[in-house]
Amino acid sequence: MTSSNAQPELAAGAVADTAGFVAVADLAKLRARGSMVVKRGKKQIVLFASGPAVYACNNRCPHEGYPLSEGTLSQGARGRGCLLTCNWHNWKFDLESGETLIGGDTLRRYPVRLEDGKVWLDLRDPPAEARAEAALVGLRAAFERHDRFREYEHMARELARYMKAGGNPLEAVRQAIHWAHDRLEFGTSHAVATAADWLHFRQWRAQDDPVASLAILTEVIGHFAWDCLREPSYPYPEGRAPYRPGALVAAIEAEDEAAAVAQIRGALAAGLSYADLEAPLAEAALAHYADFGHSAIYLVKTGQLIERLGPAVAEPLLLALVRSLVHAFREDLIPEFRAYGPALEAWPEAPEPSAPPGPEDFIGLATPAALARAGDFAADPRALHRALLGASAWQMLHFDAAAQARNDRPVQDNVGWLDFTHALTFGNAVREICTRQPHLWPRGLLQMACFLGRNTAYVDRNLEVAEWRVDDGPAFFEAAAAGLLDHGQPEYILSGHLLKTFMAVRAEASLESGALSREAGPRADLLAGLNRLLNTPIKRKFTLRGARQSLDFVARED
Repeated sequence: MTSSNAQPELAAGAVADTAGFVAVADLAKLRARGSMVVKRGKKQIVLFASGPAVYACNNRCPHEGYPLSEGTLSQGARGRGCLLTCNWHNWKFDLESGETLIGGDTLRRYPVRLEDGKVWLDLRDPPAEARAEAALVGLRAAFERHDRFREYEHMARELARYMKAGGNPLEAVRQAIHWAHDRLEFGTSHAVATAADWLHFRQWRAQDDPVASLAILTEVIGHFAWDCLREPSYPYPEGRAPYRPGALVAAIEAEDEAAAVAQIRGALAAGLSYADLEAPLAEAALAHYADFGHSAIYLVKTGQLIERLGPAVAEPLLLALVRSLVHAFREDLIPEFRAYGPALEAWPEAPEPSAPPGPEDFIGLATPAALARAGDFAADPRALHRALLGASAWQMLHFDAAAQARNDRPVQDNVGWLDFTHALTFGNAVREICTRQPHLWPRGLLQMACFLGRNTAYVDRNLEVAEWRVDDGPAFFEAAAAGLLDHGQPEYILSGHLLKTFMAVRAEASLESGALSREAGPRADLLAGLNRLLNTPIKRKFTLRGARQSLDFVARED
């Protein structure tokens, strides 16, 4: 049996391995036709005769599966090689080298041998380990080139190949975290938070549904790819220090990334886990009303993601979290929230019992009044949390959506749906943190009051909301979950906020006692607010507003 010159020549004295080769076509017929398609089991293979050489590859283009037998064969650059073009989207493959010249995925080729007037192919699949490794390589390539559509689909195909080869898809997520963590300039991004929620969602809703499961995993990895797209590496400082909880908190407070990173590395080297580090990290995350609540949310989601993916991602996720805490901006220092510090200082150490608060105690209050009112109910932090969360749900249900459409307001009035969803997701994070770190309740509750005070100016008390009321909670969550799986949002940031709000409401609503009804109440408002959010178009680009505010800003420059 002789090798087609489409394959590398054998070394002198080597013996051709003909095991696994099967005859698939008559060589003379192939040369007369130029190409032909042969089928063996589920494999559909196209053969090309080009000069004295014969090439064999998958007939399905790895892009979208169109038949390559309908493609165009030509010579490669400088008259060398054999170039195959898929005429649907102009993907190009060098059949000689196996290189994909235009496009993403790799085209599978089959070894060819010619003997006795027949075309023989080696149809054996590579070992599962090799196929899994090749899929990870392809996934990394798609990750680096990510765009909203082509490479997103490429990632989905490589993940499917990886799983088909027996790979654990969670390992692909772990790899994506390592690829991304040092390219997030300011540390943890929404990709971490949504990854934790998507993986929780997958376990709850899609574990036995391969289509939904792949969609979720692609969304997770794609979000990491998008957040670090075209970003260089921002290396974390080297060094390690003996871990001391107080030193970690102090380093973050001083915005000293090198010292904070050294503390994290020292803790991990000593065998400590996220659970061991949560207390000082929570202290830092709630030290101030900071970063629009992101610090607390990212802390909780980082812990959940480490718990789900294991210690292999502890270091990259914790380093990213520390970086984000170091860079968090201090909103309690701006005039709008300056009352936060005095309210925290005035929080009673031994509060007098009071009647349980309700959402109505906070609706309509500006920030200073909301902060002062929270202190009146300091004796029962959990009841106060329910009241604040209920008021936040009422606000989202009554958000005056016309406020985000206006383009004649100053920048401080740039408000939208995400201002209201954050009040809920932050409230969910506060409960998670303060349940384990109860001494932080005053900070978390007062920061929830800051959200309420800020959003008060953008609600419509008279808005008709009856249409959003939910009668059947379980059925609502099932329908909403199905919608989230096929969300149709081109922006990860938006689909991520929809998911995070859904998961926060699902968690918090399950803690409220009593049957659901169309009557007012914290649980009913949580579901109605979520229902309205999921069924309302969200404006994400403000061309006129941005232009008007830019002109105003420049006009007032010195």
